[in-house]
Amino acid sequence: MTTTPEHRTIHVYGRVQGVFFRQSTQQQAHRLGLTGTVRNNPDGSVTIQAEGPAEALNRLEAWCQQGPPAANVTRVTPVPGPVEGYTGFQIER
Repeated sequence: MTTTPEHRTIHVYGRVQGVFFRQSTQQQAHRLGLTGTVRNNPDGSVTIQAEGPAEALNRLEAWCQQGPPAANVTRVTPVPGPVEGYTGFQIER
């Protein structure tokens, strides 16, 4: 049975830069079989573009609530969107 991939843009707020959030997100995405990107934003937040099965996306969102040990996440806002067809999961600079 093939699952139709979904897309979510996940905005993560709090102390999420300088704490290996992007690298940890990439590791989680690889474990979950997700594709997409993660980047730092000028306002101090992080934006994740993730695609894959809904259950894996839900697990990534749940992980984002805590993030890596040094992070202090205050808010996570997921927004569904159209599938872009990413290959792999990249950290944007």
